[in-house]
Amino acid sequence: QLQLVESGGGLVQPGGSLGLSCAASAFSLDYYTIGWFRQAPGKEREGVACISGDAGFTNYADSVKGRFTISRDNANNTVYLQMSSLKLEDTAIYYCAAGASIWRDTNVAHYHYWGQGTQVTVSS
Repeated sequence: QLQLVESGGGLVQPGGSLGLSCAASAFSLDYYTIGWFRQAPGKEREGVACISGDAGFTNYADSVKGRFTISRDNANNTVYLQMSSLKLEDTAIYYCAAGASIWRDTNVAHYHYWGQGTQVTVSS
């Protein structure tokens, strides 16, 4: 079964930057759309960004456009989320997930393999 492991979370000041990684094992990520999601305390999980298997398509939530960049390195079976100009409201647990390649969105229901999450805290 496809396994995903996120890393790179931590504490950062407002306006700062942080990079997250999502490493896969057991199967190649080449044939999956990969999404990044986040969940803040008391809120529903929301989609942040997604990227197609060939990296030819990316999609971002309005709240992170221009600040976050999703990318992938299929040779290393890893997907990245580079976050900059971080805001207090970006604080959440961030998850990566894999879904069938036909999906080009961040609908939670379209993703069947999930990592355990990594905490991102934006605080002064």
